Amino acid sequence: MNSRMIKAKRLGHCLPGVFIALTFMASVLVAQEPDLPPMLVFLTDDLSVRDVSAYGAPDVRTPQIDRLAKVGMRFDRAFIASPACAPSRAALLTGLMPVRNGAEVNHSYPFGNVKSLIPSLQDLGYEVAAFGKVGHGNEKNLLRYGFDHLDQSYQAETVEKWLTTRDSDRALCLFVGSRDPHVPWKKELAMEPEKVVLPPFHLDTADTRIFRSRYYADVVQADADFGAVYDLFSRRFGPNSLVVFSSDHGGQWPFGKWHLYDEGIRVPLVISWPGKIAPGSSTDAMVSWIDLIPTLIELVGGDVPRNLDGRSFQPVLKDPSSFHRDRIFTTHTGDKGRNIYPIRSIRTHRWKYIRNLHADWLFTTHMTDLRRPDAGAYWNSWEEKAREDPEAAWLVRRFYLRPPEELYDLESDPDELNNLAEDPNHATIRQRLSLELDGWMAGQNDRGWVHQDPRLPTEQQELLEAIEKVLKNQERPGNQER
Repeated sequence: MNSRMIKAKRLGHCLPGVFIALTFMASVLVAQEPDLPPMLVFLTDDLSVRDVSAYGAPDVRTPQIDRLAKVGMRFDRAFIASPACAPSRAALLTGLMPVRNGAEVNHSYPFGNVKSLIPSLQDLGYEVAAFGKVGHGNEKNLLRYGFDHLDQSYQAETVEKWLTTRDSDRALCLFVGSRDPHVPWKKELAMEPEKVVLPPFHLDTADTRIFRSRYYADVVQADADFGAVYDLFSRRFGPNSLVVFSSDHGGQWPFGKWHLYDEGIRVPLVISWPGKIAPGSSTDAMVSWIDLIPTLIELVGGDVPRNLDGRSFQPVLKDPSSFHRDRIFTTHTGDKGRNIYPIRSIRTHRWKYIRNLHADWLFTTHMTDLRRPDAGAYWNSWEEKAREDPEAAWLVRRFYLRPPEELYDLESDPDELNNLAEDPNHATIRQRLSLELDGWMAGQNDRGWVHQDPRLPTEQQELLEAIEKVLKNQERPGNQER
């Protein structure tokens, strides 16, 4: 029964004289409401846009995501709010950036007084269920988002069993989160290592190729997970469902997850709704994860809550040439003791400006600290090569030690390899973007909070000294300066 009709019955019980009138008014409201489409929102974990064949991946194949792109719209400039699991997902579910919602550091949660957007879908008449990794953290804290049903385990069979036994006349909005391709990665390889196409900011070692192939095996699994749930949902609710596919941030690789380069913040986003969204379409409109649930709310006739950072991009779904954002702001604060390195950035269609708030600190991650055999052990081969090879030395030093400011021309340098921040020819654009970032941070009340004592370059002093010896009297190799 519709929530407004329930409210009318309650009022009628208290005021018998107006019961008939209120019931009639409620029934008129119900009759005027549009049919609510079943909605499926499927999220992968640590999937770079580079590694999806619908976006041009040259080696790994993702046929299920490609299938959705053929019947829906592919967003070529979709971004997350922060490149770590907890802050990214909290921003999605609240429509607020990390500083405003409170989940700045990985493994943290929004402030207790911050409202989730899930009740806005429920007020429209949806039952909202979540399976797998939709939020990030323990069940007690995730229940605060307000899901009608929450099950952190995930298999397509689990979802199917729940759907079979579900007893509800409400429309369903189903969130499903696969944990692939998050580490640990599978032992099996997706392809022969020599066939892997490495990103230009990766070091070509035998271990890197093996681990990329293992990562791709998990990418293939994530794609299959999506396909299984997509088919299940379509069989259950018909072909006219509204379906969303996306990922929380880039893969756990150097200059991906935990970074504000596009490899970490630009994600796949594909949305289909037969009869409403043109099949096989794509758009360059810049959108953010904080915009996604406001868009879903508006698409089905609801009012988006006020005072959000996110806003609906419904016009883009109607016309791919429509404009949405001219600026994307992203933040990163850290991931417990493995990564204490606050960063802020502003991105336009052409330019990326990054500010490393404490450039005198050491940049580290789980990858460099743990070097697990099912995750980051390839990093050993990078450091070994950096002790003798100038190109490797430049890359490893660039990873550990960052400049205070970075500026990239994304038209000529989409992989963000050539830092222009100190180039006097680009001083004007650097200053303008720096001032814009200052203003945005002030508006967010973002003071650059540091969650833990920093990691200092002295921790890697021996390695960095060996690198300096390799680089002494060497010219910078290629266009490799970040």
